Amino acid sequence: MIPPASPSSLAGLRVLDLSRVLAGPWAGQMLGDLGAEVIKIERPGAGDDTRGWGPPYLRDHDGVETTESAYFLCANRNKKSVTVDMTHPEGRKLLVRLAQASDILIENFKVGGLRKYGLDYDTLHALNPRLIYCSITGFGQTGPYAQRPGYDFLLQAMGGLMSVTGREAGADGAGPIKVGVAITDILTGLHASVGILAALAHRHATGQGQHVDLALLDTQIAALANQSSNYLVTGKAPRAMGNSHPSIVPYRDFTTADGAMIVAVGNDGQFAQMAAALGRPDWASDNRFATNRARVENRSVLEPLLQDAIATQTTAHWVSRLEAAGVPCGPVNDLAQVFADPQVVARGVRFEMDHASGASAPLVQNPIRLSETPVAYRHAPPLLGQDTDAVLADVLGLGEVELDELRRLGAI
Repeated sequence: MIPPASPSSLAGLRVLDLSRVLAGPWAGQMLGDLGAEVIKIERPGAGDDTRGWGPPYLRDHDGVETTESAYFLCANRNKKSVTVDMTHPEGRKLLVRLAQASDILIENFKVGGLRKYGLDYDTLHALNPRLIYCSITGFGQTGPYAQRPGYDFLLQAMGGLMSVTGREAGADGAGPIKVGVAITDILTGLHASVGILAALAHRHATGQGQHVDLALLDTQIAALANQSSNYLVTGKAPRAMGNSHPSIVPYRDFTTADGAMIVAVGNDGQFAQMAAALGRPDWASDNRFATNRARVENRSVLEPLLQDAIATQTTAHWVSRLEAAGVPCGPVNDLAQVFADPQVVARGVRFEMDHASGASAPLVQNPIRLSETPVAYRHAPPLLGQDTDAVLADVLGLGEVELDELRRLGAI
């Protein structure tokens, strides 16, 4: 069920989204969720690359497969799809006019790639000094790698994430492992939206737009948080530790009698409560385990003891018992279990929107909950070119004859 419409935080702002795939579209979707009008520019006849990234594809009410990929659906709600060929002179003119009528532009072309179309920051800033222009690339606008293409998988490796993800050296299956979702793209999109909002605050104070430069590599390194800090403090590169934590014990998965569970003990009090719940209160007073520092130093002794104890009962048994003792823990869910979880259901994380294909599109709610200007879901992810005529008529004032001529020329 879609939450009722209400005033939105970014209502009245227009975003021209020239990006495709995930990082840029994720930022655009965030701004759209918060109320901005987002005009997604796509290639006529082809569209965003992710439209073809399937299966799976959305199915209609009769179970018939549509042409809408599940991948595209995840990052493109609250947008209007406008098909414009930027390689066509008339198409370029349309995009420049749309940029002049917009507050924000998002693009993820190679550095300098839009200059030949007159859609680069310097050109558009001269025409619209209030424009906030956000560029998302693999390596940023400067530096020796600026011209290189960059993709999430590559940047997970180059940015150090894959060096700390996966089984520890010597274990079966050891070696670099990527995260199971394009997390560098997602985090870059989120940082882009924060940067855009900061630029909006500056524009509100000064009337001036600016260039926001986001690099996947920069974002990935920053997102390593304590792992980066650990290296900078010690000079020693962290290593992969499976599901263990380098600075907290016990903070990992354990095998139960019927599966697996996570135990995330964050302080000594929680450890004492866990020890009591496991029937071993003496562990809390054992000098090897009484403090987190001691537990980290003696993890090779403690973790096998915990594993032996936890393996004697089911996941449900231990989750119930440890939760009652105030110990953070939980099952290792697959996505079917996630969306059936009573907490997830109660929060309305899954919802559906009527799609122009005739299907009902299942989507995941934005996790931001605002008390006064809540997220509004106004538009389902659009069909390719669904809004071309309406946007060009409403924003640029083009009439039917002009639109027909642009279509005849192949500009739209």
